[in-house]
Amino acid sequence: DGVVLIEPEVHGDERGFFVETFSRDAWRELGVDAEFVQHNHSRSAKDTLRGIHFQTDPGQAKLLRCPRGRILDVAVDLRRDSPTFGRWEGHLLDDENHHQLYVPVGFGHGFCVLSDLADVTYLVSSLYDPETEAGIRWDDPEVGVEWGVETPLLSARDREAPLLSEASDLLTF
Repeated sequence: DGVVLIEPEVHGDERGFFVETFSRDAWRELGVDAEFVQHNHSRSAKDTLRGIHFQTDPGQAKLLRCPRGRILDVAVDLRRDSPTFGRWEGHLLDDENHHQLYVPVGFGHGFCVLSDLADVTYLVSSLYDPETEAGIRWDDPEVGVEWGVETPLLSARDREAPLLSEASDLLTF
């Protein structure tokens, strides 16, 4: 019931490669049990940091990949009753390793762009709803994510997000 790093099989030759980016039954065996209803794509410049975002009830699971460039993809456990509450894990996703990250409901998510440019695509389990979007601050010392960038490019929303200790009323998981 936690974050899952997926390392799909890549079939490559002199023409290029083929990789299966989603297969419901195969991914379910790996622990990805969400039903996805929307597919998103973002493009970001180097040192852009997006996050740490989550959706309040009913929550939102994500399956992310980076088909162009390289990112540090981070998930933070926001489930109050979890023994790993407030802890984070990070994985490098890029256009060479083809890894994917499944972030289940109850986790915050963010990423930082390490290459000159990066595209991130993600399937989500609930439709976008501005009424349920929430976040915690990217540099919350209680969480302590090691982003590897001192002065990231941030949106106003991400810069002004509350600390985890100030967001407890939003944690409905």
